[in-house]
Amino acid sequence: MTVLAVGATAKDAADEAATIEGVSKVLVAEDALYGHRLAEPTAALIVSLAGDYSHIVAPATTDAKNILPRVAALLDVMVLTDVTSVVDADTFERPVYAGNAMQTVKSKDEKKVITFRTSTFDAAATGGSAAVEDIAAAEDPALSEWVEDKVAESDRPELTSAKIVVSGGRGVGSEEDFVIIEKLADKLGAAVGASRAAVDSGFAPNDWQVGQTGKVVAPDLYVACGISGAIQHLAGMKDSKIIVAINKDEEAPIFQVADFGLVADLFEAVPALTEKV
Repeated sequence: MTVLAVGATAKDAADEAATIEGVSKVLVAEDALYGHRLAEPTAALIVSLAGDYSHIVAPATTDAKNILPRVAALLDVMVLTDVTSVVDADTFERPVYAGNAMQTVKSKDEKKVITFRTSTFDAAATGGSAAVEDIAAAEDPALSEWVEDKVAESDRPELTSAKIVVSGGRGVGSEEDFVIIEKLADKLGAAVGASRAAVDSGFAPNDWQVGQTGKVVAPDLYVACGISGAIQHLAGMKDSKIIVAINKDEEAPIFQVADFGLVADLFEAVPALTEKV
């Protein structure tokens, strides 16, 4: 297996990738062209290297979901997204209908282009020592340009990799009241999440959204506060190891997936829980 590390600075990532068991070679494309996460030049690079490979895969992250469909289109093959299981070299499983059904797909394409949902796989072991090779940048298709980045800085863990996530929903009621969710998260050393309803209502920023149209998380502990549990939200967190739900509506669908459920007013329960922690 060959790993491709791409970026304005990619050496450190390449050296780390070289230690992963099963990796035979690491290619490093270090160029300012790849410095701002533009999909078009990265896709062009991958296509230029695709000739020797039967499978082109990446994690189902925001970047890869932007890049790999372009790669598939340029190669004139299908793209398989959010794959959760490998049956064989041609056959894969992936969730559909917000995770309510599993689809088995068999691709007849000569080259398979796939994004994998990383939350369903264990991390690969390390201890290898693959060769690291520098490669030149591909031709720039000049279809896009970087204008600016606006980065939200936070001392909290990154949402998709956090071991604990505390999320708030429509029931939190306002952006000001979302502070009680943040206080509990900070006490637990957790990331903060939100349902789409909370994000659409302006209670929380977009990058906190968990769900089918947000981020997929699978922490050791997921605490859902004032979240009813629409299937779109469940699709983004149902693989969490332990799910705790706090909601004053005892009929809320979230309780169907929760390991622990508390029927209570979150404005009383969450501050009390924060104090106890």
